[in-house]
Amino acid sequence: MVEQSKDLTRKLLDLMKESGYPLVQQNGQRKFGPPPDWNGAPPPRGCEVFIGKLPREIFEDELVPIFRKCGKIYEMRLMMDFSGSNRGFAFVTYTKPSDAIRAAKELDGYQIRQYRHIAVVKSVDNCRLFVGSIPKNKTKDEVFEELSKRVTGIIDVILYKNCFDHRLNRGFAFVEFASHRDAAMARRALVPGCVTLWDHEVNVDWAEPEPDIADEQMKKVKVLYVRNFLIGTTPDAIKDVFEKAIQRKIERIKKIYDYAFVHFHERDHAELAMKKLQGTEIDGSRIEIRWAKPVDRELYRIQKRNRGNAKFNNSSDMTSTLLLYKQHLEKKEYVNSPKEDEGIGSAYGGSPCGSPNIIKTVIPLTSGNESYMLAPAKLDSLCKR
Repeated sequence: MVEQSKDLTRKLLDLMKESGYPLVQQNGQRKFGPPPDWNGAPPPRGCEVFIGKLPREIFEDELVPIFRKCGKIYEMRLMMDFSGSNRGFAFVTYTKPSDAIRAAKELDGYQIRQYRHIAVVKSVDNCRLFVGSIPKNKTKDEVFEELSKRVTGIIDVILYKNCFDHRLNRGFAFVEFASHRDAAMARRALVPGCVTLWDHEVNVDWAEPEPDIADEQMKKVKVLYVRNFLIGTTPDAIKDVFEKAIQRKIERIKKIYDYAFVHFHERDHAELAMKKLQGTEIDGSRIEIRWAKPVDRELYRIQKRNRGNAKFNNSSDMTSTLLLYKQHLEKKEYVNSPKEDEGIGSAYGGSPCGSPNIIKTVIPLTSGNESYMLAPAKLDSLCKR
């Protein structure tokens, strides 16, 4: 054991000398990086990948050479336990989002030991908290001011009006922070049961992160998400306003409570409508328009089943959610591939996603091959509006 420890220390020192990267252990994780020639702010969101299913005896001396084949590494964080072994997972941050995409594509399923394959997926860099039990008579500015007295790094507060009375809010808000670290520190500071706002005990947890949609896919979207309608505003009234604005027919409208999905025949029609109608008043209420984000229904279903409530995104559940989703993709690829009958002993004979009896039904909106998730009142964090 002593010899193994000395050998590992030597290998890590050699890695530091060869790369010039620092290696520091703190708060249960060992950080490798940033690069010695790095100046300026850290890489933007979308540059990090999650690595799971790591053998406990794997360390940076083996992982770094594998992952830097896909691009320049800004930082690697290996989760450690008190015995000196890793905890089975790590995070790698690249300098460019494209390198993270490449790593997830090329290294997912990489055989790192005999019969041992690692899992690599894009990491969820969540910077948003859900704050519930807010007094319904408070405004966005009041919530921002009150929270800023207790935590730092807030860049925006998303507070939605009550569907039936626009003078009131819905009793919850989403708070956007400058970084995941700022959000994590705020979540720790706003411990439920220990902090009150306006003499109200509030509930604080991670918000459901926004779907990470590729730019190429978003450029093909022909559906607008429009919110802040009055309950009494009819789909026909919305249709008239949009068709007059673009001087074209729209495909269809699906209105739910105070928001709607507006489907267009062409992308440029949707772009024109957004440009002309952003901030327009319809029936006395100022509307907000965003591009609708296609949602992977299988990922959403797994999240719902894995946590029981998609409003919250507990970090302890995210690892298992990502791995469950990876298993789903593997099964889907297997089912769609040509193969001979493998018999009753096939490893793919059962579902990797658990019993269907505990899966809750999700009703999608569909248009061709695209799906847009219904957004219940407390799931508004699915898209930043």
